[in-house]
Amino acid sequence: MLNFIKTFRADEDGAVTVDWVVLTAAIVGLGIAVLASVRSGANTMADGVQTELNKAVPEIDFNREG
Repeated sequence: MLNFIKTFRADEDGAVTVDWVVLTAAIVGLGIAVLASVRSGANTMADGVQTELNKAVPEIDFNREG
């Protein structure tokens, strides 16, 4: 029984897994933060491009489907 406890205490496989889970969660959190901060600027820029395209070529309807 004592050998089992010593082996269990020295085993670090679970600690490595926890490190990877924390690292992955941090990367996902950073990705979400970047997307949230860039979203409004990208939408504003896309609206500006659409407005300029509508001015340049008014006969093309960019909002139609198909």
